[in-house]
Amino acid sequence: MNLAHWLQRTAALYPDQAAIAHGADIWCNYAELAHSAQRVARWLRARGLAPGDRVALWMTNRPEYLALLWGTWWAGLVAVPTNAKLHPREVAWIAGHSGSRIVLCGASDAAALQIVLRQGGDDAAAPSPAEVVSDLSFVRGAAPAPLAIAPRAETDAAWLFYTSGTTGRPKGVTLAARQLRWMTMAYLATVQPVAPGDACLHPAPLSHGGGLYHLPYVLQGGVNVVPQSGGFDAEECLALAAHWRNASFFAAPTIVRRLTETARRSGRRPVGLATIVYGGAPMYLADIEDALAVIGPHFAQIYGQGECPMTITVLPRHVINDPAQPRYRERVASVGFAQPMVEVSVRDTRGRELPAGESGEVCVRGGVVMEGYWNDLAATQAAIRDGWLHTGDVGYLDADGFLTLLDRSKDLIISGGSNIYPREVEEALLAHPAVAEASVIGRPDREWGEVVVAYVVAREPVTAEQLDAHCLTCIARFKRPKHYCFVDELPKNNYGKVLKTELRSLDARGAA
Repeated sequence: MNLAHWLQRTAALYPDQAAIAHGADIWCNYAELAHSAQRVARWLRARGLAPGDRVALWMTNRPEYLALLWGTWWAGLVAVPTNAKLHPREVAWIAGHSGSRIVLCGASDAAALQIVLRQGGDDAAAPSPAEVVSDLSFVRGAAPAPLAIAPRAETDAAWLFYTSGTTGRPKGVTLAARQLRWMTMAYLATVQPVAPGDACLHPAPLSHGGGLYHLPYVLQGGVNVVPQSGGFDAEECLALAAHWRNASFFAAPTIVRRLTETARRSGRRPVGLATIVYGGAPMYLADIEDALAVIGPHFAQIYGQGECPMTITVLPRHVINDPAQPRYRERVASVGFAQPMVEVSVRDTRGRELPAGESGEVCVRGGVVMEGYWNDLAATQAAIRDGWLHTGDVGYLDADGFLTLLDRSKDLIISGGSNIYPREVEEALLAHPAVAEASVIGRPDREWGEVVVAYVVAREPVTAEQLDAHCLTCIARFKRPKHYCFVDELPKNNYGKVLKTELRSLDARGAA
């Protein structure tokens, strides 16, 4: 199945219904979006791309993003949405690893990316053959001649999501039509139904999991609203909700806290909200209780991973909004119960299922679990064992099936809803001639969830400002450490491995 059939169907049923809006203005209706998708598909085919080829998208949120995505699918190609905050070197590596034939990007980023691609990307490997395109004028225009949707199999790659890992480079999560369809059905079944004209705001990056939530709205004839700011602005989001009505969006806990503070300062409850779906990082119980008091009963929580997109557990609105139920505060502090299309199990290190109340690794299986990691069979086999995806998260199930997360067995840092893996930051720091050793951890932070902290052993005098400037030359700005701690040595075991657990304990005492 090619997902573009969804757009074709909706364009036939609701041709005049608003499909994409830019702020309060309608950018196109569904008939026009289908025409744009066909123009994009023709343009890509004219470049010699064939079904199965990859197309990377590297840009901030803008209306063209969705038209490019649907045109990529219409042509039978594989979309590689790439974090707009990444450094050109990081984008070059993803383009090379995925074998992307074209990188569609903003005009301000094209020149820097072209230079890096010619130099061979971040690995100094062979130069990437990817073509960089920033002139996106082909997206809009007169209605094209009809173009048939390229046939695709149910398990053919549709979306490559490069997710952070704990070692080395990010891995390309391969999502096919079946994963994206199951994720869409999960949203409609457990988060909320969608009717024609309902709005989905997109303050979160379209390249991330939250961007996948535009799919239920295309399927059902809703309007996808890209803020004029291209990102998150609390006052803008609340104003757009009031304008479009029945408006929903995905928000990391950081965004929820900022929305709450903005609503509190206004002295009135927001209007036009349907559901704010939060996830992507831990939400403190006190924060969700505060949000409910200030914003109102508009919250649902999901727990998922790139490998099981937005679909492992759900804490729906009716649970969050019912304080009379038994153990209410425990349930609101959990991440909910298994979504209907997956099984969730907590298992020990030998893969044995644990009883209720005992903590272990969270595992999930079902049709929404990824096809595997792109061109990485070993990593796929390590992650999916005996049919179960091993998430690397630690938690426990209660007797009623509610899952509470305790920690991550991986070293992954989640700051403001963005994934950061320490080794990449450590490698950047170690490239500085003054750095002898470096270890990076996440420090709990009320605003961001976690912030990046670097412990550095210097071989010669160096300042935090110098290291910060160095990091900005090779990794994305949001990944650089917020704090640098200079130490004489790092805690290690007998084998010389840095003891991050001990380092976190030392950091907690120092931060206190």
